[in-house]
This record gives sequence, C-alpha cells and structure tokens, in this order.
Amino acid sequence: MGDTNKKEDLLNSTMSLGDHLEELRMRLLLALAVLMVDLILCLFFGKYIITFIKAPYVAAVTSGEAQLTTLKPAEVIVSYIKICLISGLIISSPWVFYQIWMFIAAGLYSREKRYVHIAVPFSAGLFIVGALFFIFIVAPLCMRFFIKFSDMLGLMRTWTLGYYVSFIAHLMLVFGLAFQTPTAIFFLNRTGLVSLQSLSRARKYVILVIVIVAAMATPPDVVSQIALAIPMYLLFELGILLSYIASRREGP
Repeated sequence: MGDTNKKEDLLNSTMSLGDHLEELRMRLLLALAVLMVDLILCLFFGKYIITFIKAPYVAAVTSGEAQLTTLKPAEVIVSYIKICLISGLIISSPWVFYQIWMFIAAGLYSREKRYVHIAVPFSAGLFIVGALFFIFIVAPLCMRFFIKFSDMLGLMRTWTLGYYVSFIAHLMLVFGLAFQTPTAIFFLNRTGLVSLQSLSRARKYVILVIVIVAAMATPPDVVSQIALAIPMYLLFELGILLSYIASRREGP
C-alpha cells in the first residue's frame, strides 16, 4: 500500500517543463491582477499613505519643521506611485503569497501539499508584520540616528521625498521578506529537504549569513543592520522550534 501511494504521488507530482511554465504564467497573471487593483485603490488614498510613512521622520524631528523637499518636477509623481505600489503589494500579500505557494505545491507530493496550506497564511501575516515592524519600531530609530548624526556634524538636513520614499519602501520590503524565515525553515524541514539536526549544527554559519545579508540589504548604518539581524536570527530559531513541535506531534 505504501509503495502504491508513493507511485501515485510521483505520477500526480510529475509535470513537464511546459506545464511548469504555464502554471507560473497563470499564477503571475492572477497575482498581478489583484496587485493592480490594490495599486489603483491606493492611488486614491496616496495622500494618507504618504502621511503615514512620514510619521517616523516627523516623530524624530525635535526642532524645526519636518518637511521633505523635491528637486525634480516629476519626483513627486514617481515617489507617489512607488509608495502606492508598495502599499498595494502589502495589502495584496495574502493573495500574492497564495499564488506563490500554489505554484510551489504544483511540484510537490500530495502528502507534502498540506504544509503549503499552513505556509500561506503565515507567509502573508509575517510579511505584513515585518513591514509594520520596520515602520513602527525600526524607522523611528533610524531617523533619530540620522538626525543626531547630521546635527553632531553641524549639517543642515534637506532630505528629499524621493530618497525618503525609496528608503522606506526598500526596507519595508526587506523586513517583510526577512520575516519569511520561520516559514521557509518549517517548510524545508517538513518536506524532508533539511533535517532538524542539520539546522541545529548550522547555527554559527547562519549567524554569519544573517549578518552579511543584513549588512547588504540595509543602508550603511548600525541601527538598521542590527534591527534586521536580531529578528532574523530569532525567527530562524522560531522556525526550528515550530519544526520540532510538529515532528514531536507526528511521532517517530
């Protein structure tokens, strides 16, 4: 019976290259369709979104007015569309991650596909939590650090809207993706690709990789690098813990 199930799983999971490409095309179109709808909705509320992402800067400015400048005629429009696009991606992230995981599931055995249904809500939730963690926790710390450092050097701040939006949008995506760590660890372990023993032995290498990733993915300031590296390692440990709990429940 076990051999029969394995053969059925193998037959059900076998897809040609053309089938994989067609599946990828369909999933991309479905994800982009909802993303475009959310982008259009965000364009109507862009003024409030800009006010929201300016909050860390406004909170960090203790003297003077917290104003962002523009240097080019089209800078406002480009920045407006960029932040609306990122906001649309965050809003549509449950649907986008669903399409990503469904594409992955197309190449899995039937017994492995059940983990995809667990991964979908966690991926979307962690992406949103990561983006909000940056906005509410990390961004204010970064803004205070930058402001105090420029004040210490006696420099006048003329931050542009374009650079500020790029900075915020980039790191919102970085933190959202970094918060996928426990989902990735859990999925790799439960599908048999990586064992708990291998994950435990790899801790010292994981710390090194996390530090390198944090340094490459964030601006050259210690605050944002540490603020990304510490949660990433804790989320790595959370992934191991969730995998351990799941393995204990299933038994030997």
